[in-house]
Amino acid sequence: MTHPSSNYRGRFAPSPTGPLHFGSLVAALASFLDARKNNGIWLVRIEDIDPLREAPGASSDILRTLESHHLFWDETVRYQSQQSSAYESLIEQLKQSGHTYYCPCSRKTLNKNNGSHSSECNPQHPDALKPMAIRFHTKERTYTWNDLLLGQQSFLANKQTDDFVIKRKEGFYSYQLAVVCDDIDQRITHIVRGSDLLDSTPAQLALYDALATSPPLFGHIPIIVNNRGQKLSKQNLAPSINTPRISQNLQHALAALNHPLPPLLSGASAEEIIAWAIQNWSLNRVPKSLSIQGGWHTTSEL
Repeated sequence: MTHPSSNYRGRFAPSPTGPLHFGSLVAALASFLDARKNNGIWLVRIEDIDPLREAPGASSDILRTLESHHLFWDETVRYQSQQSSAYESLIEQLKQSGHTYYCPCSRKTLNKNNGSHSSECNPQHPDALKPMAIRFHTKERTYTWNDLLLGQQSFLANKQTDDFVIKRKEGFYSYQLAVVCDDIDQRITHIVRGSDLLDSTPAQLALYDALATSPPLFGHIPIIVNNRGQKLSKQNLAPSINTPRISQNLQHALAALNHPLPPLLSGASAEEIIAWAIQNWSLNRVPKSLSIQGGWHTTSEL
């Protein structure tokens, strides 16, 4: 499926830590509908750069769930685990421009020192036998962006204390580095995602700035939380999507996005629901809040 009348390129990028749950379905649906409403391209990218957290079979399960809910992507699915050479090239580019340094500090040490690094940081010739992370050297400045949902946002970055890891001591690439590298390579123009990633935006903007590349537009929808105010996640034992009840899943997800299905479509097929949702989608109707309670959508009854 191609949409040549628009330059819009969006994406949904789940981590394969388990099956898709209701909160992830809401995020995927919002991203998909915004792309389709704008006659754009919608991509799916599997963020499998942390094998220690990956659940066996989760990637294929996520893709099957998206397809069963008629959320069809336009280009080949990208797996971040296959992008190591691109990430290394980007790190080298950042090194050459003076934006990185080696850091042996643990998170515990940094917390104890209020974010200040040890004298062992940034050695000119790092010891190959001593595990060190690679950090991005953050400038002291205010990063601002006009969020598609939340409006004007700003974040004051502090030198050193807001420096973030781009490659971990274990050799794994960080989320911030990988997501920016892939978004640039895949020419992503619009990112509609959960508000749990709002705090990641300044770090990503810092990378775009260092790479002299224009960032995409960001829009952060409310995350779905349970009745204890916790984000739905595998860590909080959020149940997986009940795939035999696809139409009901879509109906509940649209309701969470403030796009209630008209009574006339009660019991409609997934194809009919998606067609209605594309036609009636408006990002302006989505709640402009960081979270909404949706625990009632996640029970096994649905």
